[in-house]
Amino acid sequence: MDKLIIQGGFPLHGEINISGAKNAALPILAATLLTDETVTVSNVPHLHDITTTMGLLGRMGSELTIDERMNIEVNNHNLRDYFAPYELVKTMRASILVLGPLLAHYGRADVSLPGGCAIGSRPVNLHLDGLKSMGAEIHVEGGYIRATANRLRGAKLTMDLVTVTGTENLMMAATLADGMTIIENAAREPEVVDLARCLIQMGAKIEGAGTDTIFIHGVDKLHGTHYTILPDRIESGTYLVAAAMTGGSIKLKNTRPQLLDAVIAKLREAGAEISHDDTNIVLEMNNRRPEAVNVHTSPFPGFPTDMQAQFTAMNCIAKGSGTITENVFENRFMHVQELQRMGARVRLEGNTAISRGVKQLNSAPVMATDLRASASLVLAGLVAKGSTVVDRIYHIDRGYETIEEKLTLLGAKIKRVPSALLN
Repeated sequence: MDKLIIQGGFPLHGEINISGAKNAALPILAATLLTDETVTVSNVPHLHDITTTMGLLGRMGSELTIDERMNIEVNNHNLRDYFAPYELVKTMRASILVLGPLLAHYGRADVSLPGGCAIGSRPVNLHLDGLKSMGAEIHVEGGYIRATANRLRGAKLTMDLVTVTGTENLMMAATLADGMTIIENAAREPEVVDLARCLIQMGAKIEGAGTDTIFIHGVDKLHGTHYTILPDRIESGTYLVAAAMTGGSIKLKNTRPQLLDAVIAKLREAGAEISHDDTNIVLEMNNRRPEAVNVHTSPFPGFPTDMQAQFTAMNCIAKGSGTITENVFENRFMHVQELQRMGARVRLEGNTAISRGVKQLNSAPVMATDLRASASLVLAGLVAKGSTVVDRIYHIDRGYETIEEKLTLLGAKIKRVPSALLN
């Protein structure tokens, strides 16, 4: 198992390209199951979760080809299996996204209940209730969702909670349903919109994506297409925070600033000077220490839960006191204990992390517990005195493409080493 070793104290300066969004690529790869024709997906990030998804599709009989630029071609004309096994699904919660497409296109699906990051309860009952309302016969037994349907039918679906994967799963299923489906209280995240745009290119009839009500008019079949994934807004936000924490400057290329309004607003509040055009963002800190900020996470267009850990790390070295309140997941502060090991003055009260910033953290061996917690510990290592070792970085490899290479380009002293070399 690899680890990252980070020598802190070096401001970040330079420019990097932002990768495609993992959280858009995963549902779009699942959407290829809705057609027998070839779908080509471009700007796919080279991540462990992408490899897992390709492995899952390949196991079911998808024919996949990939080139050196991570353009992935998927063809399902010989799909032979409608089974997503536990050994693959347990490592990645997004595997549940094959349920809707399999059921809509092939009339059956056997999908393991999902795993993924340990950041609290994220039940799949909203997915299953929606599919049942569309006429599916569903049983959960032996840890598997076993679903069948002759043809799904349109229905009015009101989501009890805003759920991104639930919205995506039901939207994909509805594209081939008989009649119109309305999803109320739908997720508005940019990744949901990206999926809808891909489905529309495949022949789906979808209106309202990006609002809280989505209308899907079912069609008889979808066709192939070539679709380019949008840039990763969370990767963009993470590197902006890294530059702000180190007092540096950074230019992000091939990103979409309009998807980061809440993050950019809080960084400006922290003292960053930020400018941007349609595809680039420039942040300058001029060697200044950031100011502490108060943050409340909420579904898009609010402040993203996937940026909470990074801002918690920034508040730990910022001037003054700040609070970070997590309103989306109930168990997403496991990084706080690790930050405390590095000298952070941060404590938890319910769903709020309260911090009083210190001028400098101290290096320590720390352990990642989930994807974004991993990122926060890397950011903390960049500003810590001495050498920080971050263990269990397989989490970070699920969501950040070559993070040590991009940080090295910006002047960070960071390297990846096998655990065996440290023993």
